Amino acid sequence: MVKSRFRRVLPAVLAVLLLAGCSLNPDAADQYHAKSPLIAEVNIPELLSAGQPEVLEIVLTQDGKRVPRADFVHYELWSHDGALRDPMTDAVEIGDGVYTVTRTFEKEGLYFIKLHCGNNHSIIIPQKPFAVGKLSNEELAFLQSETPIYQESDSAHHH
Repeated sequence: MVKSRFRRVLPAVLAVLLLAGCSLNPDAADQYHAKSPLIAEVNIPELLSAGQPEVLEIVLTQDGKRVPRADFVHYELWSHDGALRDPMTDAVEIGDGVYTVTRTFEKEGLYFIKLHCGNNHSIIIPQKPFAVGKLSNEELAFLQSETPIYQESDSAHHH
């Protein structure tokens, strides 16, 4: 009889102990608001041409200030048709929170850049499509049919 009762009570006691270990930190909301997210603004020239070096610019800000010497700023580039797939590479810091990517695109088409940026325990991974030269009808249809795949930041200036 005691064993039967023990078997019914033990799981309840264990559940209470486990849930007690997962209690909410009382100042979690304060900590969340105190931390400032990292923001990446990706500036891509309006007209990019195939066959010549092009520069894409990344401006990092945090807490309203530019972020020089971020913990890391990496990028990946790929083409919609799969012909290009660059591995993750470090962006070049040119100063005052500005980082650049220089790349010669061999042909016209739809491309994507994905950033991996981190600073002061804030990590972001924004992605943005862009065109080199003219887009094909298929690429235009893809952009028009897809849900937005890029959310740059809360900044009012988007490309």
